[in-house]
Amino acid sequence: MDFIASNLLTLILFTPTLVAAILLFLPRVENQLIRWVALIGSLIPFCLSLYLWFNFEPSSVSGDITSSFQFREQYIWYEAINSSYHLGVDGISLILVLLTTLLTPVCILASFSIKERVKSFMILFLLLETGMLGVFLSLDLLLFFVFWEIGLIPMYFLIDQWGSEKGEREIWGGRKVPARNYASFKFLIFTMAGSLGLLLAIQMIGVVTGTFDMLVLFQQWPAVEGDFFGIPFTTVKAIAFWAFVIAFAIKVPVWPFHTWLPDAHTEAPTAGSMILAGVLLKLGAYGFLRLVLPLYPEEARYYAGALAFLAMLAIIFGALAAYGQSDFKRLVAYSSVNHMGFVVLGIAAAAFAAGSDHAILALNGAVLQMFAHGLSAAGMFFLVGVIYERTHTRNLNDFGGLFPLIPVYGGILIFVSMASLGLPGLSGFISEFLVVRGAWPVFTVFTALSMIGLFFTGVFVLKGLKQVLHGPLNERWVTNNGDTPTNEHGEILTEITFRELVVIAPLMVLMLWIGVWPAWILDVINRAVMVLF
Repeated sequence: MDFIASNLLTLILFTPTLVAAILLFLPRVENQLIRWVALIGSLIPFCLSLYLWFNFEPSSVSGDITSSFQFREQYIWYEAINSSYHLGVDGISLILVLLTTLLTPVCILASFSIKERVKSFMILFLLLETGMLGVFLSLDLLLFFVFWEIGLIPMYFLIDQWGSEKGEREIWGGRKVPARNYASFKFLIFTMAGSLGLLLAIQMIGVVTGTFDMLVLFQQWPAVEGDFFGIPFTTVKAIAFWAFVIAFAIKVPVWPFHTWLPDAHTEAPTAGSMILAGVLLKLGAYGFLRLVLPLYPEEARYYAGALAFLAMLAIIFGALAAYGQSDFKRLVAYSSVNHMGFVVLGIAAAAFAAGSDHAILALNGAVLQMFAHGLSAAGMFFLVGVIYERTHTRNLNDFGGLFPLIPVYGGILIFVSMASLGLPGLSGFISEFLVVRGAWPVFTVFTALSMIGLFFTGVFVLKGLKQVLHGPLNERWVTNNGDTPTNEHGEILTEITFRELVVIAPLMVLMLWIGVWPAWILDVINRAVMVLF
């Protein structure tokens, strides 16, 4: 147990990679064996994360940000530039590690329907988990960037190789390419464009301070003065600040950097969309919390209004765009822009009002919204995938009146949709309420205008439910011998299976648990947030 306790974060971080290495030696034709090894292997980090959760001590967190990290591990990595393998968790990173290790086995179980190149799919998914966990656990800037990039490549291939085979997109010169190739390339280019400025800013910080250790930089970097090659440090910091902000804004994504997201979500396989919405978008928000606020407190306060304005536009335009969709999956994709806008609004309010109760409320809501949205968005994308596998269409106009045919699926869809909408008693309400309550006294106008987006959130959620479940039965579906719903193409609409119920059940339990009793998670978040201010 001493070995586990002293190397717990390394075990959580690299167990998925070890399982991926084991899969390399399994016969490619043994698809069922590969699936189960991947699933069981992905449960190991989750069990270790539960051990981490129950042994984490929120009450021991003091007022010093450098002492708020627990289970720290530090070894020399790149001595020449003073970069180290440095891991640690505080309350914010802890809940995101738990979310990642929970959603990964859920997504792998959801992927049991994958038939082609199962081995490659599972290996890439496990490597993606290591990349995501590395971002949340790193306490070295250079190590943070390495894991930031590691997560990019597996996601690119998951979209490009296992994405939807339908659809084409026209690019320059009238040339047409498969939609999934277009979406994966767009995802890669957008993210790499942001990463370029981030890398340059990180290197500059390392050159100036002589270290990449975050705990040292939290103390030193905000106080650095003078000039850098004749340029005043106030200017240098402002440029570096925007390099960080743009990289993280693309990942969240914040309007107007969001255009890669609907394409990536729409074309990704079901599990890819689940993990993309559930965890990958949170990497950008986590970057704001972990790096932008502590390293650039003055710049963050100065530009907080601009960030709040972009968050407001994301909330409004995301909701309006979602309402305008006829593709069920694309509707859910735009809803992520809307929901993540609340996260950014909370961060902006906290940056502007640092040290006040309003900042603490807003940031508590933002962090909880990251977790709550991870659950509801993953659940929604899974449910879209469930009905797509049966009907081979995502067009809302092809559905209608399906509730009597698939009542269990319909009930689950309503429940998860209400969590996404923010119904009181479910997780989305608590998080968005805290953000609005904290941001209202700080950015009253932006918060008030954001309520337009909140209103249309209800509109597009109800639109989706109406067009899928309610109204008269769509003529596309007829009843074969009064029993099995079948369309003219022979596609059978069956009820949700036991495996699919196992996938969605833990997400629904957590949505309800947080909505009814959020104290168990908010206590951990609040103690970490208090340290930031």
